[in-house]
Amino acid sequence: MKTKIALITLFISLLGLSSCDKYLDLTPTDKLSDKVVWQNAASVELYVNGFYPYIASYGSFGSGESQVGLTEGLTETLKYGSMTPGTHVGFANILAYGSGGISAPTASWNLGMWDDLYTRIRRVNEFIYGLKKYGTDLDETSKSRFEAEARFFRAFLYFQLIKRSGDVILYDEDLSAISRDKNVSPESEGWDMVQKDLEFAANNLPVEWPAASRGKVTKGAAFAMQSRAMLYAKRWEVAKAAADEVIKLNIYTLPAGTTVADYNKSFKSSLAGNTESILEYNYLIAGPNHGFDKLFTPGGDATGIGGRATPTQEMVESYEKASGGFVDWTAWHTEAGTTVVPPYSQLEVRFHASVLYNGADWKGRKIETFVGGTDGWASFKDDPNPSGRTTTGYYLRKLVDENHIDLNSVPSTQTWVAIRLSEVYLNRAEAAYMLKDVSTANSDVRKIRERVGLPYADKSGEDLMAAIRQERKIELAYEGHLYWDMRRWRLAHTAYSGPGSRVHGFKIVKEGANMTYIYVDCDKQDRSFPEKMYRIPLPETELMNNSAIQQYQEWK
Repeated sequence: MKTKIALITLFISLLGLSSCDKYLDLTPTDKLSDKVVWQNAASVELYVNGFYPYIASYGSFGSGESQVGLTEGLTETLKYGSMTPGTHVGFANILAYGSGGISAPTASWNLGMWDDLYTRIRRVNEFIYGLKKYGTDLDETSKSRFEAEARFFRAFLYFQLIKRSGDVILYDEDLSAISRDKNVSPESEGWDMVQKDLEFAANNLPVEWPAASRGKVTKGAAFAMQSRAMLYAKRWEVAKAAADEVIKLNIYTLPAGTTVADYNKSFKSSLAGNTESILEYNYLIAGPNHGFDKLFTPGGDATGIGGRATPTQEMVESYEKASGGFVDWTAWHTEAGTTVVPPYSQLEVRFHASVLYNGADWKGRKIETFVGGTDGWASFKDDPNPSGRTTTGYYLRKLVDENHIDLNSVPSTQTWVAIRLSEVYLNRAEAAYMLKDVSTANSDVRKIRERVGLPYADKSGEDLMAAIRQERKIELAYEGHLYWDMRRWRLAHTAYSGPGSRVHGFKIVKEGANMTYIYVDCDKQDRSFPEKMYRIPLPETELMNNSAIQQYQEWK
């Protein structure tokens, strides 16, 4: 059974039992001893349900991953169309350019999410503390299961912290031993904690839940999360073993993906037949819900909205032909323009499931990204308010709901699939490569490619690692992985700096029946990723309130 949650609001009142101060409140609250909460399993169940929204908060539909919006906007794959400061507007461009140098407050505020993460970690630790101290009436099986759920979320949150900053402050449920003034611990100790929490979760969570409890994190979710986190920790044996455990459960499968409809099943709820979803969060019209469609739908769907960020030509050229191999795009790299229609029809299914281009079918019409078209085109910087028009000649299709029509009155409810089997195979492929298990690495890459009808020949050495990176970029596109992958691979400072880091698109001019495709620079200035950005700095709130801590050396 796949992990999901269709959240009700009943548990929200229980969150009030924990302090809501922005700074980490280190004083245990006596309200945790309230017998109303701890006297029976049903009320504890409501309490632990309060952690499930964290799954979505750090996904593409949530607001917890960064202040810029989608972190792909900091990569070559997605371009935000405005320079106006704001989330899902100009913050991504401001940070990507680093004009005048990137300051510690700017970097920590846009990407650190430090205060919110520690607030949530505190809530989880308070739960575990209360469970152990006051949950005396609960049977041991229930207590272990509740603790496993909570420790999954603590690991999930600490993963978010450590992937950003490395050395972080570690707190567990021993609230009586906590001091407000505490220094960071070495990164390795943080990963020790994450690994142990996920191992405990995997050992104490069920493979499947009864129908009445459907929606809880499972053994598969814990192992899958461990396969992800341990790649960042460079603990290849643990990452590979965790992925092995997920696959050995034999309850998740890759659906056929040779058509757009088939491939898009991977982003549906497991209730809708998604057989590869391992960890997901389901939304409701009445709430909770989200606004992804209103942000990213093509500009012609509703006046003045959508198109906040759009795929780039660099991303389009990253897709292979359906028969394998890459298109030679040289003929379209001309500022003089060409009337030859780009070879979109030749590209593989994941392109068609992820990117909308001029002439693509959408909601019973054709996408028009030419100047003056229904969806329109805007010149980056010259048009300070694109108002739904694309600056690259493309729109995002992946994760956008084509069936969502009334964008102004009805919120978005599509499921956020946080971990799916494709990622687990790619996690194992990378770990296996690092362990020199070439056979497993090639086999896992082949599974991902064969699923969408692409050929694959075994590789070795750097060619094999390049193939793994390519599949992560394409298969996991716009799911929040690439920016963090490039950081952990230590490739971001070269890929995202200098003249070669600029992104491009097409300005399309319609003259009669002809379309002229003009290759345009969509950045108009070089990007900058200084090496110190491999560690997100500490926020001013922590530095001001914690006398035991100092800013990381890179940011002093």
